[in-house]
Amino acid sequence: MTSPLMSADSHVAEPNEAYLEIDPAFRDRAPHLVHDDELGAGMVVDGLPAPVPMSFINAAGRKPEDIGIPVVWERLDPAGHDSAARLAHQDREGIACEVIFPSVGMMLCRVKDIDYRKACNDAYNRWLASFCEADPSRLLGLATVTLRSIEEGIEELRTASEMGFRGVMFPGNPNVEDYDHPCYDPLWEAAIDLKLPIHFHILTSDSDDLSTIIIRKSRGPKITQFMSIIRGVQDILLMLIFSGVFERHPGLRVVCAEADAGWAPHFAYRMDHAYERHRYWLETSKLPRPPSHYFRENIYLTFQDDYAATHTAHLGGSDRLMWASDFPHSDGTFPRTQEVIERLTGSMSEAMRDGITGGNMRGLYGLDNPRQ
Repeated sequence: MTSPLMSADSHVAEPNEAYLEIDPAFRDRAPHLVHDDELGAGMVVDGLPAPVPMSFINAAGRKPEDIGIPVVWERLDPAGHDSAARLAHQDREGIACEVIFPSVGMMLCRVKDIDYRKACNDAYNRWLASFCEADPSRLLGLATVTLRSIEEGIEELRTASEMGFRGVMFPGNPNVEDYDHPCYDPLWEAAIDLKLPIHFHILTSDSDDLSTIIIRKSRGPKITQFMSIIRGVQDILLMLIFSGVFERHPGLRVVCAEADAGWAPHFAYRMDHAYERHRYWLETSKLPRPPSHYFRENIYLTFQDDYAATHTAHLGGSDRLMWASDFPHSDGTFPRTQEVIERLTGSMSEAMRDGITGGNMRGLYGLDNPRQ
């Protein structure tokens, strides 16, 4: 390829050290690693019904039949939590840089004790900053925002920028009003001013919690619940578009992470159809442009191995698609990254391929202007 390969969605598998610097008031409740005979390595988080399954989270490259086998922490790939090992992994995979999301931090979005969650997130952000210090041009961290209030959320954005983070991850369900409420307008403007994209990742909403997939039975086999986990972020995108958030804040950039993208062309069509045919009797904001305009202008989508995403990219929005490795999660492309990229993009024009595999990321995060 003519441009460096970049991952728009990778993760850490948080070690104990990620929460060592927690507010002393919560030290006895700090998330910590345990071994579970059924899950293997797990992290206990106060307020979650079961340990976060770290041996499942740090499972990149494992055979499908081995993903559910419990593994002790010491045998998990250190590239999940050690900077030097991660950089060596990038070299092996031919990846120039990665946007770093949390793993346990996604599950923390489900914890109802908001003060405890804030303490955990602040500790994690400090640890992540040190993790990324090994090479800030290749480890692009995202701060996890708690958002106890709008005012504090704006301060969290400022702190994230000062710490050198390239963007922020928001919880799927906010603590105050929902994200379509006008009270968020100052927050969206702060994100624009600070050039911080807002990220919504799967498994951070009440409706798509990983722990419910493990312990709860719904209609049909449990694997059916895996198919529903992209709904949480899709619902957020619909809310932001139809409530006029992007019309009021055209500079706002939102990333929909790990929900794939092959559905995007039909999603865009269906929004336009709904607005054209049903806006007079179903509640919606008055939009001067079709909903698909905001979808393609303000929203970026990450995907790993989604053949439909790249082979429908010509239908529009290819400059908002971003490939991701998802390392070290089990859905990731390791150790087949180069093979996957060739299969996904081999028939594309050079310009489109370079955009999807790195150029679109470069523009979104301002990678030509490294933060100090």
